[in-house]
Amino acid sequence: MKSSVVYDNLIKHEVKPSVQRMAIMDYMMTHFTHPSVDEIYNALSPKFPTLSRTTVYNTLKLFVEHGAVRMLTIDEHNACFDGDMSLHAHFLCKKCGKIYDMPLQNHEDALLGVQVDGNEITEVHQYFKGICKDCR
Repeated sequence: MKSSVVYDNLIKHEVKPSVQRMAIMDYMMTHFTHPSVDEIYNALSPKFPTLSRTTVYNTLKLFVEHGAVRMLTIDEHNACFDGDMSLHAHFLCKKCGKIYDMPLQNHEDALLGVQVDGNEITEVHQYFKGICKDCR
């Protein structure tokens, strides 16, 4: 992705750009595979020999805190990350392990900003699990 788009995305989310942060954000903005820390590290470490798994994890944690990336806990064994910040649900195939994006149903996006019992809703997560069409 064009480095100015990656840079602008970091600035928009109030994250101070660095070479490694830009590389990780670029990966998130171009790979919609819901990667884990290890996947990102393995993809970027050949180009950035000083990159560590800890740096990738801490950078993703920073991105999540600033709303630039979403952490998914659909798989109870591994956290993975999503650079698509639009409202959508996720489907985990129990056979192949792939995570697919799904459009939100039932207008959950209308819940954002709504107060329930005095609590304001700021996030909605929908996870579905089953067998994907490719594995059936």
